[in-house]
Amino acid sequence: MTPVGPATNPHPPLPQYYGDEAQRRLYVRRIFDETAVDYDRIERILAFGTGERYRREALNRAGVGSGAAVLDVGFGTGLLARQALALIGPQGRLVGVDPSVGMLAQSNLPGVELLDGTAEALPVADASFDYVTMGYALRHVADVGAAFREAERVLKPGGSVLILEITRPASRLATSVLKAYMRGIVPLIARAVSRGKGTPELWRYFWDTIEACVPPQRVLDTLLDAGFSSVRRHVELGLFSEYLARKPLAPGVGSAVNPTGTSIGTSTGTSRSR
Repeated sequence: MTPVGPATNPHPPLPQYYGDEAQRRLYVRRIFDETAVDYDRIERILAFGTGERYRREALNRAGVGSGAAVLDVGFGTGLLARQALALIGPQGRLVGVDPSVGMLAQSNLPGVELLDGTAEALPVADASFDYVTMGYALRHVADVGAAFREAERVLKPGGSVLILEITRPASRLATSVLKAYMRGIVPLIARAVSRGKGTPELWRYFWDTIEACVPPQRVLDTLLDAGFSSVRRHVELGLFSEYLARKPLAPGVGSAVNPTGTSIGTSTGTSRSR
């Protein structure tokens, strides 16, 4: 695949939900705060109950194991963090960051440090984590490049970033089916079972961000531009993308490879700190 260059915004503005960037930030925080009480229940419906298993498999593929220090960005209610905790065990450390106080309040994970913050300005020290994880939150950041540079900053040399995201299928038929499900069926179910008035709107918004999101190649190129090496994308069911990249042990040349191992781009990256 041919490099296409790094991204700034994860998707173009969505005027049906907000106007400028300041309004986007307010909208995203509000919609997640309002719907936090329903989030886990609707997510189980959306994923047909398979979400926990898939998250743990993705973390295993990334190498998350006993004693690791993990920073989960876009923590939400802790769905990904819960699986990470099971893998890192009592000797590990897990910190969650999210701008939605409502979502954080719904988590119930003893021993996890929760911080109010954004992916673009992580409230943690340089070189302090073995892994930075992000589960289905990339579409909601303001600046993809800034988020990746922050992930690089807070990782220890040799540490890894793992980003889980839903990617629009390559097939037009599959895209149409998924759109009908996420933008039509799930909001109808949410209307019937949810307590938060904004829950149906949240799932329509989810689909619209998926449909408008930058393509996977641009995500890979942005990771390279942020200084990462060994950049890879693993895909499950043609839909679930796992982006995995490593912070070099020393400044040097990074290379991205696709799931078959073929080189798809190179970038000279320098380790950054603030």
